[in-house]
Amino acid sequence: MMSAEYGFPRGFILGAATAAYQIEGGWREDGKGPSIWDDFAHRKGKIANNDTGDVASDHYHRWQEDVAIMREIGLDAYRFSISWPRVLPLGRGAVNAKGLGFYDRLVDELLASGIKPYVTLYHWDLPLELQKQGGWSSNDIRSRFAEYAALLASRLGDRVKNWITLNEPWMFVFIGHLLGMHAPGLKNPWKAMRVLHNALCSHGMAVQAIKAERPDSSVGITLSLSPLEPATDTDRDKEATHRADLFMNRLLLDPIFGRGYPEEIRRLLRLFFPKVTQEDLALIATPIDFLGVNTYTRDIIRYDWRVPFLHLWSSISDVPESDFIRNGVQYTTMGVEVYPPSIYQVLARIRDEYGNHPVVITENGSSFTDVVQNGKVDDPKRIAYLDGYLNEVLHAAADGCDVRGYFVWTLMDNMEWSFGCAKRHGLVYVDFKSGQRIPKASAARYAEIIRDSLPGRHGHK
Repeated sequence: MMSAEYGFPRGFILGAATAAYQIEGGWREDGKGPSIWDDFAHRKGKIANNDTGDVASDHYHRWQEDVAIMREIGLDAYRFSISWPRVLPLGRGAVNAKGLGFYDRLVDELLASGIKPYVTLYHWDLPLELQKQGGWSSNDIRSRFAEYAALLASRLGDRVKNWITLNEPWMFVFIGHLLGMHAPGLKNPWKAMRVLHNALCSHGMAVQAIKAERPDSSVGITLSLSPLEPATDTDRDKEATHRADLFMNRLLLDPIFGRGYPEEIRRLLRLFFPKVTQEDLALIATPIDFLGVNTYTRDIIRYDWRVPFLHLWSSISDVPESDFIRNGVQYTTMGVEVYPPSIYQVLARIRDEYGNHPVVITENGSSFTDVVQNGKVDDPKRIAYLDGYLNEVLHAAADGCDVRGYFVWTLMDNMEWSFGCAKRHGLVYVDFKSGQRIPKASAARYAEIIRDSLPGRHGHK
């Protein structure tokens, strides 16, 4: 249960998050163009069980039902992403009125339900046509993304006040362009580093574009961040952990907060780093109103000579079939250790090292083996996860961290990228054959947390 020791800060937001490709379906309806994930998922063997996002959770057709569920839970806010190729099928040029209309109606329904929309511009589903023109490795992508951001700010910004430019650039850069496990499925370190730099420059241009259209907007970027610990007390593991932090955390944090890329990682990866100008660094450091943080656990790092340049190995590289307990510690079906102090550690780091910049937890959640029994889904492990991590968020707020909100990942079971539909993170169970929604016990628990915290969050003790 939640600790009575801490209270939610006034104005704190409690919401849930999703991503377009993972839930919408309707992959080629009403003029939508193909994305790199449509292309990647249709390549045999790329996705577990050969699942695709063609239908996914069918949110494109069932969005009103889904907003009604959000209303029942009592969400303050809903974080969702726009499918770029649904709005701009070619990534630029003519707007698809039906595609934009879908988000227009969704925003109106959310606001009518008292739910604030938090809109992510890019959650990994690049228009395939832009990929054919070089994708994120082409400098042209910067202007394309800024134009896209300006369009949405113009059309939706009269009602949408909170924007996120990119979701987890580290992930779509390196998992998609270095390891080839995500779309577009490339394995090219030179291209990966160009993609990273262009993505961060595109972020800066998008912030400026949104602010030019809607000066009163609140704009941020979401990064995937984890505290890192050495597997042993040896110098090799400690040094590997330092390199891991440079590569996995500071490579993005530092330039976004105006410090440029860490010189040590630039030297380490000098063969792959693109040309970086001072103008680029100033663009990347365009001021943001909040930092979005996606965080799930700590990462244990050990030295491994087989990994080129970085010589390290991460503890969260292997994914099991189901959740399990090891040495008395719970792990999720993603192989992620349930370690609530990790979210406190990330927030404390932003406080101590990055000027206590305002933070919104834009993703935090867990995947467990859910079973429907008598029309219900009892998920005590997810409830314990929620309670544990939210307690640590409140602890961080009490210790002076400027944390403004928390979004559960995720509202509903979805197409979990390369893992397909088998990994269930949702507060709401989805039967992927029928589309039926069943709110889990964790949805009721989250509703209780929201309801019980309202007086404190509204400033009335």
